[in-house]
Amino acid sequence: MDGKSLQEHAKRAALELPFTEHCWPFGPEYDVFKVGGKIFMLMAVVRGRPHVSLKSDPEKSLLNQQIYRGVEPGYHLNKKHWISLYGTDDITPEVVTDFINDSWNLVVDKLPKKDQKWIRPA
Repeated sequence: MDGKSLQEHAKRAALELPFTEHCWPFGPEYDVFKVGGKIFMLMAVVRGRPHVSLKSDPEKSLLNQQIYRGVEPGYHLNKKHWISLYGTDDITPEVVTDFINDSWNLVVDKLPKKDQKWIRPA
């Protein structure tokens, strides 16, 4: 999957998740996706290289960096809790969707219980 396709798919997948807000608080060059007012995904192009940054469990992050060439520590983010995805042949749409779902769930899990109930009803 190339970088442009990666970002297009990531945007579609993120916007399919409940209560996702797409905004540009850091300027037009950074697409930001939030749930419950908290960021779970960022997209940008740096030095001509498109990337998608996502929250990640620290242990999964390290494992995924070993498995996928297209997964690196978060670009300009906390390297322990964020990963950045880049377009490589081992990054598939399914992998991107799984990472986005994990990121969204990590953020929702940290929200107050009352917010979790309306965002993710049982």
